[in-house]
Amino acid sequence: MKRLLVVEDEQKVAASLESGLRSEGYAVTVAHTGEDAFFQATTDRFDVILLDLNLPGRDGLEILKAIRQQRVATPVVALTARDAVPDRVKGLDAGADDYLVKPFAFDEVLARLRAVARRTQPKDEDGLHVADLEIDPTTRRVTRQGQPIDLTGKEFDVLCYLAEHARTVVSRDTLAHEVWSETVRSTTLDNVMDVHLSRLRRKVDHDAQMKLIHTVRGVGFTLGEDPP
Repeated sequence: MKRLLVVEDEQKVAASLESGLRSEGYAVTVAHTGEDAFFQATTDRFDVILLDLNLPGRDGLEILKAIRQQRVATPVVALTARDAVPDRVKGLDAGADDYLVKPFAFDEVLARLRAVARRTQPKDEDGLHVADLEIDPTTRRVTRQGQPIDLTGKEFDVLCYLAEHARTVVSRDTLAHEVWSETVRSTTLDNVMDVHLSRLRRKVDHDAQMKLIHTVRGVGFTLGEDPP
């Protein structure tokens, strides 16, 4: 059972998250203040921390920096009402692994938790495997049904990231940040993503009965046996 620390000072939001997450099989601990969050995070073990950045007293950014200084490596998903890019960058620079902008849908909370868990799980020493697709990050070799697939460097980076988060939806924002190292999405970058994904589909799914690369309209992309 995954153990979560939910840090949220709004009682109704905290109670709603706790109830919903427990119903999904998570073991949930709730902290309402920064001081309590710091104590819980540094004295107990959690799989993921959901951390509201707008806390009374010591705010979430301060707590995040403090627990990272204590070498707590637990993945942190920052909860924030601030949607501006500089605010997101501050959270990521302070040590957040992902973020959710309030108000958020509960399904998105679950998706972010799955994505963070997959991102931080130990890598398969034999490489990445999705159905009959095999990726060796060390040699950068890709095969499907035993046949080699020739990819450009960026195509490989995109495919490898999707494979590391297989069967979960990877947003365009995440690809922009993690693969292109951009903090701000643009129409130009979206067009570049579409070109790379189109080429990957031709190379990976060409003539294959089972398609592996899927577009989630308005959100991003996913790699897996079944479309979302």
